[in-house]
Amino acid sequence: MTIHAEHPFRDPEPDPVRQFRGRIGGTVGLWTAGVEPHRAGLTVTSFLVGAGEDARVLALLDPDADLTERLLRSGRGVVQLLTWDDRDLAEIFAGTAPAPGGMFRQAEFLDTHWGPRLATATTWAGVRLESEQEVGWSTLVTTVVEHLEVGDDDEPLRHHRGRYTRRD
Repeated sequence: MTIHAEHPFRDPEPDPVRQFRGRIGGTVGLWTAGVEPHRAGLTVTSFLVGAGEDARVLALLDPDADLTERLLRSGRGVVQLLTWDDRDLAEIFAGTAPAPGGMFRQAEFLDTHWGPRLATATTWAGVRLESEQEVGWSTLVTTVVEHLEVGDDDEPLRHHRGRYTRRD
C-alpha cells in the first residue's frame, strides 16, 4: 500500500465548474437499477426532487456509467439516501474505493420492483424513467416517483467541496 501526501485522484488542473458544483453540496444518494446479476449503482449528489401530483426526481448522471445504461435499459431505478455510516459505501459506488467481490457484496441489498435497495436505507424512492437528454457532459434523467418511503435520517451523508460531511 502506498501512502500519498495528497489525494491520489485530485485533478492537477481543477475544473472551475466542478469546483463551483462542489461548493453547493447536497445529500448523497445512491442510485441503483437492474436485477441480479446485472445490477448497477452510482453515488449521485446532482439530483433534485420536484413536487406535484406525480412527483419527479431529476438527476445528472455520467453517460458512461453502468448505472445510466442499466436505468435507461430497464426504465426503473431506486434512489436511496445515504447516512454517515454509509460513507465507505458511497466511495465504493463512486468508483474511488475498492470493492472486493463487487459493489453489491459490500452491504445487504433487497430486490424491489424498481431495482436493488440498500437494506438499511430508511428513505428511498422507486422511480420510473420518463425521459433522458444530453446536458453538457451529463445525461439528464427525469424519473417519476412510483413508491416512496421517508424515514428519520438522523445522520444524512452530505457532500461538500469534495468531502463527505455530517449534516450542517
